Amino acid sequence: MADCEQEQEMEVEALQAILMDDITEIDPSESGLSTAARCFQIVLSPQEDDFDESAYVPVQLALIFAHTEKYPDEPPLLNVKSVRGIKSEDLASLKEKLDQEATENLGMAMVYTLVTSAKDWLSEKYGQNAGDDEPEETVAEEEEVIVPHGEAVTVESFVAWRDRFEAELALQRAKLMPESALSAPKEKKLSGRQYFESGRHTMKGASTTADEEEEEEEDIDFDEDFEDDEEDMLEHYLAEQSGKSSA
Repeated sequence: MADCEQEQEMEVEALQAILMDDITEIDPSESGLSTAARCFQIVLSPQEDDFDESAYVPVQLALIFAHTEKYPDEPPLLNVKSVRGIKSEDLASLKEKLDQEATENLGMAMVYTLVTSAKDWLSEKYGQNAGDDEPEETVAEEEEVIVPHGEAVTVESFVAWRDRFEAELALQRAKLMPESALSAPKEKKLSGRQYFESGRHTMKGASTTADEEEEEEEDIDFDEDFEDDEEDMLEHYLAEQSGKSSA
């Protein structure tokens, strides 16, 4: 019995030298343990000494222990409490883990071993890097829900848009051409550009007043170099796509 008491005193002195302010003696009534023996509380955090408090809200755990008469030949009395931010179900899981380790270390001073185990558990569960090692599938699923802004410009999408744009231009020009040009043989038909350069659109206006008003409403200003300039068309396409995205 005397040997057990001496070993218990030596362990407490060693813990106080190592843990310093993190270990304090508390009243047995505050320990949550059914004992009148000396009780000690050790406060643990998952962070290291270089922890940046401004970037992380720490959690803290209180590991409470008391020696039994036959310790270390029997396990110490143990209790765990949340000082800050630890869930009750996690405390129960940790308590079960420490009780198991205490049983495995009978015959030797084990409190510091239990402290180390509790701190490792705390770091894995609540440390700054907790949850970093997520499965790749989870990361992939998160990436899939990202909603893109606008439509990506590809060679295929631009070519399809250009063909559609040129077809619309041809239709617009056909509406402005005289019926004689539309019914003429293919080799004698005028293009929209030739029709404007020939000045015939002004001659047509002499027929009726109604036709003049219709032509004024459908007057379109075409850029002569636009259909031959791929860069201008690309700029026009990008501007159109940008307008759709902002709409």
